[in-house]
Amino acid sequence: MTFDWILACSACDNTRAPDGLPTVCDRCAQPWLVRYQREAPTVTARAEVRRGHGMWRFRPFMPLLPGEQPVTLGEGDTPLLYLPRTGAGLGLPDLWLKDEGVNPTGSFKARGLSAAMTRAVAAGATKFVIPTAGNAGVALSAYASRAGVQARVFAPRTTPRVILEQVKVFGGELELVDGHIGDAGKAAAVWGAAEGAYNVSTLREPYRIEGKKTLAFDLAVQFGWTMPDAIIYPTGGGTGLIGMWKAFAELLEAGWVQGTPPRLYSVQATGCAPVVRAFEAGADRAEPWPDPTTVAAGLRVPSPLGDRLMLKALRESGGGAIAVTDEELTEAARVASGTEGIDVSPEGGAAFAAAGHLRRNGTLGPESRVVIFNTGAGWLYRT
Repeated sequence: MTFDWILACSACDNTRAPDGLPTVCDRCAQPWLVRYQREAPTVTARAEVRRGHGMWRFRPFMPLLPGEQPVTLGEGDTPLLYLPRTGAGLGLPDLWLKDEGVNPTGSFKARGLSAAMTRAVAAGATKFVIPTAGNAGVALSAYASRAGVQARVFAPRTTPRVILEQVKVFGGELELVDGHIGDAGKAAAVWGAAEGAYNVSTLREPYRIEGKKTLAFDLAVQFGWTMPDAIIYPTGGGTGLIGMWKAFAELLEAGWVQGTPPRLYSVQATGCAPVVRAFEAGADRAEPWPDPTTVAAGLRVPSPLGDRLMLKALRESGGGAIAVTDEELTEAARVASGTEGIDVSPEGGAAFAAAGHLRRNGTLGPESRVVIFNTGAGWLYRT
């Protein structure tokens, strides 16, 4: 099998072929990033992409071999919704929302797990394991069923009940652990090593980023091959943030868009904000957050492996990081759902709350085209 991409370490100069089931760099234990060695798609290819549907219409930028079919449930191609009433109230008249809650498994995790499962199944994997704060476990379970392989999900007991039920609905084997996602990660690693299961946790394999970067490709198409000024993104593990940063660079290199990439803003909860704290301190890495607590399960990630990459993306894009309280994000989700008719998750509520903060402190001006992300469906969090 001949690949037209390699894996390049995100922290050192190490590279490797993409064969087999890669984990992290064998020299420094940092994530791999996909580096394509194929001829860049021409601008004329944009028309064909625009006529397509779903995330895999972007296959010229994706880790697929000629004639290869992905493991897919029709993920991607989610609505980009103009928010005139909410924008007027916030002083952001050009405010938009990317609604990832309408993906097949109810969240943006569908994109990453579709890509990860595609490559791992092609490499021969038949057993998978993942630690989850919620939605990633649902997505793995669904895509494993789609591919006809086994999935074991390790989740904190505090994970919303509906999310846990969805893991089982989609055929996943569920294990509950005490503590937070870091504790689930340790248990998943032990089980995976003993059972020979491939661990597809955040950034411990290289392809979830490739699926998540299609968030940016969607935006480019939906905005007529232009880019917004700013993106506000609820951040736990940060794969989507890193993926979009990578995607906008690839689009610019191919000449599919012109101009300046959007400023990226990470939003976290005050009860678990390791990236915000590191950004404000000018640090290159985030220290683990002790006793993480927030109702937004997807933001309860105390020690993200992608901290260095997230901080680099925020700084290179000219963006920033902000934390909001649980009270703020819960109220923002309630108001936005009632105002706009969108089923906003707690993480999406955090993005709405952050938009208000960034406007009031002058970081965002009324002329800015701003995109906020609702990364999952609100119904998954209701008991």
